[in-house]
Amino acid sequence: MEFKMHEYTHVLVGKISADFKHNVEDNVDFDDARRQHDCYLRLLRELNVDVIELDFEGSMRENLFLEDMAVICHGIALLPKPKSDISAQNMKLLKKVLKEDLGQTIIDQLDPEASICCSDVLFTGREFFVGISDTTNEAGASAVAEAYPEFPCTPIKVSKGAGNLKKYITVAGPDILCVGASKEAKELLKRMEREANFSYQTLTVPEDEASNCLYINGTLIHRAIEEIPEAFKVFCEKIDFARRSICFSELAKLQMGLSTCCLLVRKP
Repeated sequence: MEFKMHEYTHVLVGKISADFKHNVEDNVDFDDARRQHDCYLRLLRELNVDVIELDFEGSMRENLFLEDMAVICHGIALLPKPKSDISAQNMKLLKKVLKEDLGQTIIDQLDPEASICCSDVLFTGREFFVGISDTTNEAGASAVAEAYPEFPCTPIKVSKGAGNLKKYITVAGPDILCVGASKEAKELLKRMEREANFSYQTLTVPEDEASNCLYINGTLIHRAIEEIPEAFKVFCEKIDFARRSICFSELAKLQMGLSTCCLLVRKP
């Protein structure tokens, strides 16, 4: 299989069922959240990927937060240990679709010592960085390294009490990292630059919530001007390729970012 960086054929997403309307979390406006999710799916479809909607069990957040369910790269899907019965049920459905419909090789993370939160795993297109945090340990980083031996894999310490790695740093284009301006983001970037096997351009955005982007098939997706006014100016000034923006405020109340609501796949 020819490997093409950041080029995808399919995207997996969850569904917002009408049942969630009566059980909305964190003061989320259900109708707005559903509208924003619909816009998100519509935008993904416009980027030349097939959108596959999966009907998961559990709460609205459990249905939509797909990023932590797998690390997918180069035709291989690494699946961490499920944390609950609902998670195990959802993982079963995901595994079936990845294997049977999308031709991915499945690796179940079985090491009892290993802990992986996939939001800590950043693939730049050339190498992996794995944030060592409250939810991901060194053994988890080793599991990522073993699953993808053809790519360098570097563990990076996340400051205690901080969020996951991709809350602060994501890929914004070919060899471009989008980084928040907070102390935690700057410290992470410094550690990554020190350990990186390749060099990257960095795009620093004033609002931390702007740093979680999606780069798919030559297009950068970031949040809308009304949500990140200062960072929006930075994107306008610095990005000279296709760019789309989207409102995400209601979904963000569920501690979700643009990258957390989907799993990107390239079918062999």
